[in-house]
Amino acid sequence: MENKRTSEITRNTNETQIMVSLNLDGSGEGEISTGVPFMDHMLELFSKHGFFDLEIKAKGDINIDYHHLVEDMGITLGQAFSKALGVKAGIKRYGFFVLPMDETLVTVALDLSNRAFLVFDAPLPISMVRDFNVQLFKEFFQAFVNEAGCNLHIRLEHGKEPHHVAEAMFKGFAKALDLATSLEPRLNGGIPSTKGTLSS
Repeated sequence: MENKRTSEITRNTNETQIMVSLNLDGSGEGEISTGVPFMDHMLELFSKHGFFDLEIKAKGDINIDYHHLVEDMGITLGQAFSKALGVKAGIKRYGFFVLPMDETLVTVALDLSNRAFLVFDAPLPISMVRDFNVQLFKEFFQAFVNEAGCNLHIRLEHGKEPHHVAEAMFKGFAKALDLATSLEPRLNGGIPSTKGTLSS
């Protein structure tokens, strides 16, 4: 019987309390509650378009601002992916997607290499969606990269509407991660590296 690629992570600090349950081989069922509606929307898109079954329950000091919760969500989700992937046996490892949304085009590329590095190239003349600053997502992706051990590049090719840009980022991220985490049958459960390992 094939091993289930699932994980559960709980993170509690003085600033945030977060629980994440993840199934990499799901059907895109998302149950997200963070207290930040725009964050919920982005993570629901991520779950749906990556075909990840994802449950998130989170609370934080959002009366101060959204920074702690957004960053800690990245930490916790990155840990969940790292745990579900284990030694990364049999995965494709690389993922990439170019996602259009109206006037916006975003390119996402990643490598589940266990080498954490983020390139986030998405300057916006206007970055606010109601009271949420889309530039905060750089902190989310940096935290995810650090914990998941991946190399991630996100580039805004063109586009100005911040909601469209954020949505294209998360959909593209989901599609690229779905590809990278999917199983390559020609590996026969082997590690996709000449080193023989993708684990620290």
